[in-house]
Amino acid sequence: MRLLLAKVLTTRQRAIKAGYRSGLEETISTQLKTLKVPVLYETEKIKYIINEVRTYTPDFKLPNGIIIESKGRFVQADRKKHLLIKQQYPTLEIRFVFSNSKAKIAKGSKTTYGDWCTKNGFVYADKLIPKEWLK
Repeated sequence: MRLLLAKVLTTRQRAIKAGYRSGLEETISTQLKTLKVPVLYETEKIKYIINEVRTYTPDFKLPNGIIIESKGRFVQADRKKHLLIKQQYPTLEIRFVFSNSKAKIAKGSKTTYGDWCTKNGFVYADKLIPKEWLK
């Protein structure tokens, strides 16, 4: 008898198949759909300057104008980019949703992703968008 094994997709593979770049983005999308909030995924491009003009594509934009950036890893290049964008667009409300805001920004560092956000004036949450952000 021949056994057929179904291919089990990883969270990331499933998310990519659904059109997202990560499992966290897919989770946030599912949350918004469940709450009947329109899912505006990568619908906007924001130009910023770092020696030349670059483009930042926010992950989600809520109907109230809040931009949601979902992050599993928050590397130095991302942190630098978001500081530049905040400086160049001070009225934009960019908030982060991390897989784990207690993760360290670098090996051996005492600073967490959440610490970095607090220090630099960004609001953040873990795993899901807090319902009060949707109002």
